[in-house]
Amino acid sequence: MSAGTDSGYLRDPDVQLMLRAKQGDDAAFSQLVAAYQDRLVGILHHLVQDQQTAEDLAQEVFLRIYRARESYVATARFSTWLFKVANNLASNSRRNKGRRKEISLAGNESGSMGSRPEEQLVVEKSALMPARQLDKAELQAAVRAAMEQLNSRQRMAVLLHKFEGMSYADIAETMDLTQPAVKSLLARARENLREFLERYVS
Repeated sequence: MSAGTDSGYLRDPDVQLMLRAKQGDDAAFSQLVAAYQDRLVGILHHLVQDQQTAEDLAQEVFLRIYRARESYVATARFSTWLFKVANNLASNSRRNKGRRKEISLAGNESGSMGSRPEEQLVVEKSALMPARQLDKAELQAAVRAAMEQLNSRQRMAVLLHKFEGMSYADIAETMDLTQPAVKSLLARARENLREFLERYVS
């Protein structure tokens, strides 16, 4: 974290926990791990599309944050910092694997997050599916397949915006983008999802 604490972020209860961890309170850090572990594994699973890799990356994220605790400065919400580290590690992991994709539609392998992202998007996109009624499993498979068609940056932006409820500003900080770039990224992602899902049910 860079120098220059913004006191506004001190109202974030997770920042308070991290500041306690900075002072040597390992119980506070354990609270952060408990609060974010399943969510983090879920997002990483959607990014790298491999459960074991997602779990390994999540462990590495927490390890890096723990190692950096003594120099921690609250320059952003804790979740922004956490997912920024996760995004960088996931990007490195994908580069290390080359461009190989390991597509899996098995589903329900993303920690406690489970199929929640697909279910949420299904609700949003249901209006786009008037042609015929698909059962829940078909809908989840369709949305999962649609998510996999997005490039990695679009997918990360959608996950952070829809499933973590992050603002454009926080996503911009997480992904090292400007807010207009985030808006454009999400707009393209929504259009890509809409086109894919319309083809799927046509």
